[in-house]
Amino acid sequence: MRILFLDLDTLRPDHLGCYGYPRPTSPNIDRIASEGVRFDRYYCTDAPCLPSRAALFTGRPGIHTGVVGHGGTAADMRLVGAERGFADRCRTDNLPSRLRHAGIRTITVSPFAERHGAWWFYAGFSEAINPGKGGLESAEDVSPLALDWIKRNARSDNWFLHVNFWDPHTPYRAPEEFGNPFADHPIKPWIDASVLERHMRAIGPHTANEINMWDDAPMPRWPRYVPAIRGMDDLRRHMDGYDCGIAYMDRHIGRILEELDHQGVLNDTAIVVTADHGENQGELGIYAEHATADEATCRIPLIIRWPGGAKNAHDRGLHCNIDLAPTLIELIDGQPAATWEGVSMAAAVKGSKAVSRSHVVLSQCAHVCQRSVRTDTHLYVRTYHDGFHLFPDEMLFAIENDPYEQRDLARNDRAAVANHAALLANWHAEMMATMPDGCAVDPLWTVMREGGPAHARGKLRSYCERLHATGRGWAVEELWRKHAADPSVAGGPCPESEDALALRRGESEITR
Repeated sequence: MRILFLDLDTLRPDHLGCYGYPRPTSPNIDRIASEGVRFDRYYCTDAPCLPSRAALFTGRPGIHTGVVGHGGTAADMRLVGAERGFADRCRTDNLPSRLRHAGIRTITVSPFAERHGAWWFYAGFSEAINPGKGGLESAEDVSPLALDWIKRNARSDNWFLHVNFWDPHTPYRAPEEFGNPFADHPIKPWIDASVLERHMRAIGPHTANEINMWDDAPMPRWPRYVPAIRGMDDLRRHMDGYDCGIAYMDRHIGRILEELDHQGVLNDTAIVVTADHGENQGELGIYAEHATADEATCRIPLIIRWPGGAKNAHDRGLHCNIDLAPTLIELIDGQPAATWEGVSMAAAVKGSKAVSRSHVVLSQCAHVCQRSVRTDTHLYVRTYHDGFHLFPDEMLFAIENDPYEQRDLARNDRAAVANHAALLANWHAEMMATMPDGCAVDPLWTVMREGGPAHARGKLRSYCERLHATGRGWAVEELWRKHAADPSVAGGPCPESEDALALRRGESEITR
């Protein structure tokens, strides 16, 4: 069995042609989809990069792996403790470990382990090829390494080649000579001038005034990257930059497919296309970041083209990335790990109907601390730390009819809020009752105890000063009150604010 696993960082499915996007971003990915199965409602249980891949590779959600964020204790895989044997469970239970146990040679072309210090990522790989730029690779850095391996090894049998592209991740890095293939293609119309005007008044990192996270400093090295969006022309350049990253990556995926064809093995090679997370592109007022536990960040593509499997098919069930490991193992007739918690989707790949979940629970503890529940019709978001965006504690969206999260229904549909909150509470009780190794600590609360999400920790004072300087001082007093535990708050008074009470008179500008 030959398996090509395309791990495409920061890729929203709704920016791919095979998922209905009108711009021609992905002809090669679309070709793969036409020859396989497209999963329409597939989510990462834990976002962003580090927690997502931890869940994918271990087959367990972050509350059980301990990896829910990008810094502090909750960025490390939970130790087994006193019961640990000669090696920990990653040696036997990681997806690559199970593939290798089934007789498949496993190879990765990725900088991911070094980027996040996530050395467990290598467990089970027979060969690891690190492009060496810590996630700042462009496709021209990655594809030659993959092509070299394919030229030398493709005709051998039983291999799993994991190739990790980064081009849709900021800073949008498609080289200048690639041009702009979308110059004559309009952007999606949901962000019009009135929506953008609201976004330009929003607060929080990665909002329109500070795409860089905390400021709008230009990045001359990355000419496609827009550090602030102050008008429709900026919005257009920003969306073009993201789409160019996808299209440039897709061109290099085409080269890999061509080489497999040249080696005579393309038709016999299984291909998996997926991502670690998506990207906020205006949802909740956030741009160019995978910063929330919502549809924009947690919905990801999954396409599986399997020799002898279904073709040009799609699956509308609710699934999540911990389901992928048991799916692949079932498809190769291997043995799943006893620790895996996912549900195989192999039936859909073979042309039948896969078991669908009634709901999925999503987590984000790197930029905010949120947990969400995605059901067939709604998305419920519970916020524990808002990452300085002043999100309400609960939000509810009729997500099938409101995919860009423009109308928060939480105030007006309390019954639906209560039902979704109960689903979250029941999930939490089940997860805590089945914690591995006798652990009794929810890693979300570890993040909160250690000062909040890593990308926001200690930034409040300097950000409040910026808010005053950019005409958004109305938010400062409320931020200061709400985040009194932030490490930057101690040792000084709240920066002066003249109109903070404006916030208390109504709901959030973003979700009004």
